[in-house]
Amino acid sequence: MQHQIILIFHLLAATVWVGGHLFLTIRYLPEALKKKDASILINFKNKFEPVGLPSLVILLFSGIAMAYHYDVTFTQWFSFSNGIEKIVSLKLLLLFISVGMAINAQLFVFPKVKSEHLLPVAVQIVTISIIGVVMLVLGSLVRIGGL
Repeated sequence: MQHQIILIFHLLAATVWVGGHLFLTIRYLPEALKKKDASILINFKNKFEPVGLPSLVILLFSGIAMAYHYDVTFTQWFSFSNGIEKIVSLKLLLLFISVGMAINAQLFVFPKVKSEHLLPVAVQIVTISIIGVVMLVLGSLVRIGGL
């Protein structure tokens, strides 16, 4: 039962994180690019961060808890020795990339974003959205025993 509760929190957090980025990618990014208006993206970012970042933290802790439930402990991370370990390891790699991209966006991309130069932020948004979807698909494969 504990695993099921953790899974529910993980899925709710994934809904916020991935759904928010897909909504940004599909709805707000095209508008910002068309109008050449960085404020559209900055406004979304400022509204999304208070729910998006806590959801990312929940994903981290609930994902680790579920990995331990499947006996994939810290010492087995990145061993790629069975189907579940492969998924955990790939999701951790993608998480590290996501966190790195979040730091990059916070420190370098958004402070310098100009309405005339939206390409760096657009690449960042699309990439993090793709990573989120890939992580979601990988998580769904746990049910069938992993990769």
